[in-house]
Amino acid sequence: QVQLVESGGGLVQAGGSLRLSCAASGNIYRINVMRWHRQAPGKQRELVAAISSAGTTDYADSVKGRFTISRDNAKKTVYLQMNSLKSEDTAVYYCYADISALGYMNRGYWGQGTQVTVSS
Repeated sequence: QVQLVESGGGLVQAGGSLRLSCAASGNIYRINVMRWHRQAPGKQRELVAAISSAGTTDYADSVKGRFTISRDNAKKTVYLQMNSLKSEDTAVYYCYADISALGYMNRGYWGQGTQVTVSS
């Protein structure tokens, strides 16, 4: 019954900004780590950013200084603020969350993905 839904993707010119959102819903007791991944055509899926339940963050070297991950635990939502976008950022962006329901082990969940296209 857990679902992750991403939003905020779209087409933007190089140098522009977008903010992605990922909202979790369903039978959720707590959310542990939340991550953003991306996959460009013909390439492997890669980790972009991660944030722990305590707010500790980590970023891929390619996005450091440009992207910011944050979360709102009350809203069960993770965000990715993307600034100074480059054509190399073009990809499908996926949300991931490690979630536990009351009385159950943690499980990993993926969102459906949202397309980000950066034009030059």
